[in-house]
Amino acid sequence: MAAQGHIEGQSINRQPLFDGEDNAYWKIKMEYFLQSYDYQIWSIVEEGDLLVTNQKNQWIDDDRKKISFNCKAKSILCCALSKKEFNRISACKMAKDMWETLKLTYEGTDKVKETRIDILVTKYEKFQMEQGESISQMYTDFTEIINELAGLGKKYS
Repeated sequence: MAAQGHIEGQSINRQPLFDGEDNAYWKIKMEYFLQSYDYQIWSIVEEGDLLVTNQKNQWIDDDRKKISFNCKAKSILCCALSKKEFNRISACKMAKDMWETLKLTYEGTDKVKETRIDILVTKYEKFQMEQGESISQMYTDFTEIINELAGLGKKYS
């Protein structure tokens, strides 16, 4: 009998939930989700809100569309977070600030990030199959190292 609840990964219409675990995994999935939902939304998260210079009582249709995109970006991020994670970013006014706050929380400053990259590069360089480990488990362990490095901006071909 099928489970009655929703399981992550069963819908391309629902953003991945982040509960504070495995940020590198969530970050990549969220980036892909936002890009596929609407690339403009991803641009707002990455670069900042679309600028509206008119006063609210003078908004034209283009201004309303920009405001709508800005609000959608914030809403999608908020809906992708557990209550604990939402509380971390709830004071942020822009989607970019929310994204940067999560990055700083889970990746640290540039110095911390460099240290984490160094540790992972060492793991990568010294990687070998453990005694009694299956090929499948070895591949999973190796892929985790590669994905964590990619999440921190270090990529290997």
